[in-house]
Amino acid sequence: MNLLALESSTDTLFIATARDDQRWLHSGAGGQHTSSQLLPALRGLMADAGLGFDALDAIVFGRGPGSFTGLRTACAIAQGLAFVAKGGQGVPVLPVDTLMTVAEEARLQYGCTQVLACLDARMDEVYNAVYQYVDGHWQTLGDLQVCPPQEVQVPAGFVVAGNAQAIYGERLAPGATHLQAMPTARALLSLAPYLLAQGQAVAAQDALPLYIRDKVAKTTAEREAEKQAQAAGSPGSAP
Repeated sequence: MNLLALESSTDTLFIATARDDQRWLHSGAGGQHTSSQLLPALRGLMADAGLGFDALDAIVFGRGPGSFTGLRTACAIAQGLAFVAKGGQGVPVLPVDTLMTVAEEARLQYGCTQVLACLDARMDEVYNAVYQYVDGHWQTLGDLQVCPPQEVQVPAGFVVAGNAQAIYGERLAPGATHLQAMPTARALLSLAPYLLAQGQAVAAQDALPLYIRDKVAKTTAEREAEKQAQAAGSPGSAP
């Protein structure tokens, strides 16, 4: 298959293309640079692979959780390219959970088959989910979560993979084995064949990011309402 994979949920931008059994990989600055770097890097990688957008069979992107800006950028570009591919006939889009991509990268790097994937979520919290590799694919054990690092519970026999331990140190699962693993585009390419075979690709307009934490900041109106409620309930506030 000919695939294009985009992963920009963290501070590192990962792009990969697959032409049959060959792979071309790119990594670079993400975060606030994603919107300016993604398209030029993508075009360069496609040129290196000798692939045109009309030759793609699907576009794969990391849907989150992760950086709001990075997720929106990757989703928008995946949608736009999918719409115009094959002379406007379009190609399917495959959204993949970022934490599953971390688990797959840990398997590719270290051979892990029982992984608690954990990424820094900022605001003194981490994204985490538990995965087990069975019969050639990952099974998700429980829900994807966001919580303070000290609240992460690691099942017996599972390793913690991701980027959070370097940030939170002993606050994150101090008794567990920790491995550095990022959600890479090569891991997306590795996951894609099974997920596509399972019918998880969608039409471009139906591809959406996954945030988990839907709200980063309260609105001014919400903060003002809270202040008024606190004032009304404070001692001496009653008439």
